[in-house]
Amino acid sequence: MKKLHVAVLMGGWSAEREVSMMSGTGIADALESLGHKVTRIDMDRNVAEVLAGVRPDVVFNALHGSPGEDGTVQGMLDLMQIPYTHSGLATSVVAIDKQLTKQALVPHGIPMPGGQIVASESLYAGDPIARPYVLKPVNEGSSVGVAIVTDSGNYGNPIARDAEGPWLHFERLLAEPFIKGRELTTAVIGEEPLCVTELVPKSGFYDYDAKYTDGMTDHICPADIPEAIAERCKAIAIEAHRLLGCKGTSRSDFRWDEEQGEAGLFLLEVNTQPGMTPLSLVPEQARYVGMSYAELVQRIVEEAL
Repeated sequence: MKKLHVAVLMGGWSAEREVSMMSGTGIADALESLGHKVTRIDMDRNVAEVLAGVRPDVVFNALHGSPGEDGTVQGMLDLMQIPYTHSGLATSVVAIDKQLTKQALVPHGIPMPGGQIVASESLYAGDPIARPYVLKPVNEGSSVGVAIVTDSGNYGNPIARDAEGPWLHFERLLAEPFIKGRELTTAVIGEEPLCVTELVPKSGFYDYDAKYTDGMTDHICPADIPEAIAERCKAIAIEAHRLLGCKGTSRSDFRWDEEQGEAGLFLLEVNTQPGMTPLSLVPEQARYVGMSYAELVQRIVEEAL
């Protein structure tokens, strides 16, 4: 591939800024090691002006959360006619919204948990569905603001107004039945699923801290699960990637209740811009199939072009 001028967009102002900075730094270093010219951009409100001055051949979008993952930046880059990595505007709008993702995928037979959108204020009066259940923001990633509400938890019954949780920070939340079992994830690059990783947090559940704090979660890659479940994860991941119109790379996250066999496997969400930090899952799965970090970055750039 010819040497390119790549602008790496990172940082921004979302709840996932720190992770984006780690991803962007690794990506920029890898691109430079491959001989590309790299401009590192910590995104602020004048990003369009900066990009117009830089005039890159392609943008590597290393942003996480809004506005880099929700279609906003994608729309700006479309208007500026600058090629960029990962999914386009329409896909990004749908995939970052967990309820819209269900509406796009469930009619096509993709198994996802039921659930409903609730006003956070209503939680102080009573539970929207039977406990145990999960509350999560509708359009945040990296398990930001996720709470598991159980009979024995310390949130109260009903949830107390002074209990710390996502209801204090978001006006609306998605309530889903809690699926017991194991945390699995599958990455897709282009049209190719890589493998399945099981995530085993050393305490609690696989939340933001468990994802990005070294030593808090064991990654079992490949997962020690029946071959039929692994193949089903990969099949669902590639079908979700295709149905949503994802480009470059995506990562599908699952819960699996092994007592129910294949019927206990549920897709939770599709991440259209997975992390690229030293602890991130896509680089780990790429290594397993023989692809170095730099080769992975190069592949994502090629997909963008």
